[in-house]
Amino acid sequence: MIQFKTRTLTIFESALFRTTSGLYTGNGALVLVDPTWLPDEVAAIRHYLDDLTGKQGLHLIFTHSDYDHIIGDGAFPEAKTVASRAFTESADKAEQVRLIREFDEKYYLDRHYPVGYPEIDFVIDEDEQFLAAGEARLSFWLAPGHNPDGILTLIEPDGILFAGDYLSDAEFPFVYHSFRAYRETLVKIDILVRSGRVRVLIPGHGSVCTATEEMQKRLSAAHAYLDTLEDCLLNNKPFPEQQLWSDYKYKAGQQEYHEKNIELFRREFGL
Repeated sequence: MIQFKTRTLTIFESALFRTTSGLYTGNGALVLVDPTWLPDEVAAIRHYLDDLTGKQGLHLIFTHSDYDHIIGDGAFPEAKTVASRAFTESADKAEQVRLIREFDEKYYLDRHYPVGYPEIDFVIDEDEQFLAAGEARLSFWLAPGHNPDGILTLIEPDGILFAGDYLSDAEFPFVYHSFRAYRETLVKIDILVRSGRVRVLIPGHGSVCTATEEMQKRLSAAHAYLDTLEDCLLNNKPFPEQQLWSDYKYKAGQQEYHEKNIELFRREFGL
């Protein structure tokens, strides 16, 4: 379904995990971010794109390499692709493709496009690297933490920030890679928000955010979860799970990610 729409921005929301895909069509640019999930949903994005008149060259951005965010790649073979250097050098490529195939086989899904790990045309190596798309400027920041290869994408002059799997209102921080790196990425987002450059924030899962106060609230919520987890584990205290599941309602789908956060924190900090 379409979750959010303006004259230049359309955000599609999957029926699965509230996963978002974004299409930007302003300032002579055509930018697609993380087309996903189900075959019919990817096809709907493809048809939506095909119906646009005066189409420009398409840029396809991958916020990170988790399989749910790369699953639609093959439906857009004409696109110039963008991702981080770590994305292109990932040792996990075959595993992400395996997960796509396993998902489709489990649910009897057929995709009418090839499935594989994306080949990348424009590689992001550093913070504030940018790419011109029509009259728009696409600026990128490296965003490890959730996983090793994330990027933030800011589209200007519209002030649209694609945050990948950060600042969701539906999920607490899922830390697959590094708690230290996750904190550093939150700081980058905070600096961008405080600068006034961000007017629309799109998380990889959950609701689009257009109010600076809400962006700051989500940053505070992410830090609060990480602070509480750290305090409990370093001081051998029980985590207040009742409050966690009061704040986040999808316990059955998210319990394992909280438990994996605990395991990763213990490994990262030698507990």
